[in-house]
Amino acid sequence: MEVGQGKVRVDAYAKVCGEAKYTADLEPKNILHGKVLHSEIANGLVKSMDISEAEKVPGVVKVLTCFDVPDCQFPTAGHPWSVEEKHQDICDRRLLNRRVRFYGDDIACVIAEDEVAAQQALRKIKVEYEEYPAIPTVEQAMAEGATPLHPDLRKDNVIVHSHMTMGKADFSFEKALEEAKKEYGEEELVYVEEKLDTPRISHCHIELPVSWAYVDNNGKVTVTCSTQIPAIVKLCTAMALGIPTGKVRIIKPYIGGGFGNKQDVLYEPLNAFMSMQVGGRPVRLEISREETIISTRTRHKITGYVRGLAKRDGTILARSLDAYANNGAYASHGHAICANCCTVFKDLYRDRMGTEADGWTVYTSSPTAGAMRAYGIPQSIWFTECLVDDLAKKLGMDPYELRMKNCMEEGFRDPGNGITFRSYGLKQCMEKGAELFHWTEKREKYGHESGMKRRGVGMAIFCYKTGVHPISLETASARMVLNQDGSAQLIMGATEIGQGADTVFTQMAADTSGLRFDEIYIVSTQDTDVTPFDTGAYASRQTYVSGMACKKVAEEFRSRILDYAAYMLNNSVEDISKTIYAKEVSRAEEKLRSQLSLSPKERILPEMLEIVDSRVVLKEGGEALFPLSILADTAFYSLDRAVHITAEVSNQCKDNTFSSGVCFAEVEVDLPLGLVKILDLVELHDSGIIINRKTAEGQVHGGIAQSIGYALSEDLLVDEKTGRVLNDNLLDFKIPTAMDVPDMRIDFVELEDPTGPYGNKSLGEPPTIAAAPAIRNAVLQATGIGMKVAPMTSQRLIEAFQEGGLL
Repeated sequence: MEVGQGKVRVDAYAKVCGEAKYTADLEPKNILHGKVLHSEIANGLVKSMDISEAEKVPGVVKVLTCFDVPDCQFPTAGHPWSVEEKHQDICDRRLLNRRVRFYGDDIACVIAEDEVAAQQALRKIKVEYEEYPAIPTVEQAMAEGATPLHPDLRKDNVIVHSHMTMGKADFSFEKALEEAKKEYGEEELVYVEEKLDTPRISHCHIELPVSWAYVDNNGKVTVTCSTQIPAIVKLCTAMALGIPTGKVRIIKPYIGGGFGNKQDVLYEPLNAFMSMQVGGRPVRLEISREETIISTRTRHKITGYVRGLAKRDGTILARSLDAYANNGAYASHGHAICANCCTVFKDLYRDRMGTEADGWTVYTSSPTAGAMRAYGIPQSIWFTECLVDDLAKKLGMDPYELRMKNCMEEGFRDPGNGITFRSYGLKQCMEKGAELFHWTEKREKYGHESGMKRRGVGMAIFCYKTGVHPISLETASARMVLNQDGSAQLIMGATEIGQGADTVFTQMAADTSGLRFDEIYIVSTQDTDVTPFDTGAYASRQTYVSGMACKKVAEEFRSRILDYAAYMLNNSVEDISKTIYAKEVSRAEEKLRSQLSLSPKERILPEMLEIVDSRVVLKEGGEALFPLSILADTAFYSLDRAVHITAEVSNQCKDNTFSSGVCFAEVEVDLPLGLVKILDLVELHDSGIIINRKTAEGQVHGGIAQSIGYALSEDLLVDEKTGRVLNDNLLDFKIPTAMDVPDMRIDFVELEDPTGPYGNKSLGEPPTIAAAPAIRNAVLQATGIGMKVAPMTSQRLIEAFQEGGLL
């Protein structure tokens, strides 16, 4: 279905709606409740479904099955649509699925007057399956004879395999190893090879992906939903229903968290379909925590086979990565996450001979993986920083010195995507962080630990892109509107999801326009019928890409205000002499002409004026002329020249840059209990100019907490025989609590980046990257055991300590 080329069947709308009367009554008593039936097998086919008993439950309005939905396959990834087919996401979803691909797949739904009736009806639906063997692991899915989960799209279960190199065009790690042996001699080389594993993770945002839908009086289906990407949800919903995009409206209110899970289209299209099937009545679809964990998205479980080669003086010569990403049942973001993992693996260090990275993204009959905060880089940095510390151990070298000697430097340009390290404060972060943490003293102090409780320190570095250019489109729009009292509305397509974006955008608009911060009112609700276009909250792009739009619109808005101010000053006697502000404006004109030595016939130009603290002032000297409240009142109500001052701009960003940083961790390891206690944690970020220190610190605190969970406790377990999730609740899926998170010391190295609208670059996602490998490397120093699997649970630690002879 080629939505982007306008070839959607318009008549499909009537077919999907059935007999809808478009008289949605939004009174709470008239809102229906929807519930979804999930499959109880991991791989197979729904042969038949008996809904007769479910339909008899009092309060049930309608039961819909996988046999009732439109024959439309659609994508769900929160990527901009592309007019180039090769950049379009994989269309492998349906509203409800007859072909079951994981335990928890959506196969039917119930619409009822209340939740109790809907839940009772679900239990009465009888399903007959044709069951196939579950293939929830990459090894099972890639094995010879494994059932292809999407035979219409792929001949096997490999979604994409990519190969990347840096160095000579024909570089391979094997060639580099042979060449190094000849050039330096085998005795001068240190080689490390290991398998490293990362876990499947649930996002655990507090607000669940709730939505409600109705059809309005114009026949437009409207979905209010908890999403990061309203404009993309609009497009994908239209594709799922087989209707024009203009027939869909998405409203995103102020929401509570997403972390990338809501950078996917989740249940919004199904909710729209449910409303359309009951005459346009409003339907609320609330997904439980268990359903959210199983049936929305997860972080990718990626296994990495890494190799590293260095000279005995600590010069890293070559590295390689083979990464296998378990993508689950559906493509979602496809290969983008694994490819990003491989890209940053090669971008972090200067391998003198070269780097090689292969990535495989694989369909399996397990929960679907998608975007999660930092988009494949927590896995990448786990692989990279475990490898580098293990090299340092084998070299007998301080891990700090090894990193300082080999980390990438300012000016580096990735040959694959052209992204350049325009400003790069990684070394400054390491120097400042090491001093704050007392790295050298602690490293020496814990150099010879013994006993059942041992301490150690570790570190990890990272880099992260800002936005998605040139891999994908980067575009954003913004609007400013002058109010009658001289204040302004700021309307952004970019979405606030709890990260503080609205505060920062308001600061940007105030700083550039000259209005007071408290006189700019940002609209936190995005409505695709009203709001300017923006692709959404992801990729740490908003203060960078949407920030550029915000700066441009504030400049345009200021220019239009000053144009009108010049008109007022040039025409104060003739045209506004009868207004209540005539005397004040006349005095301002007289003052200005006197200071600039202008004759009565010379025009006052907008370039002579500025806006400061919501007042029009003389640019030369800064003397205040009159407040914006006078200008606004005149602009709205002047009988001579009434003007409604607004500005709207769009911005296509065709640049990108890297942020970077480092985390230092000090731990105490209780060997018999397999417990790791974090004693001290210091993290430094180079994120360009920090626009709001408090929101920046909040981002870092939250990101570190997530990384601690990644390191020590969070692991979504899937039974390898049945494909069933074993810990689909917040009791059994262990996220850190306040008791698990130490006092964190954070700081910033502020280097102005020439590409950022205010010298800024990414910060939203980088904080969740480095703490996990830093903690792992601290455990390595404390115990001599280099853990290969995250999270480092008590059981895994005790088993490793026993194998290493410590217990």
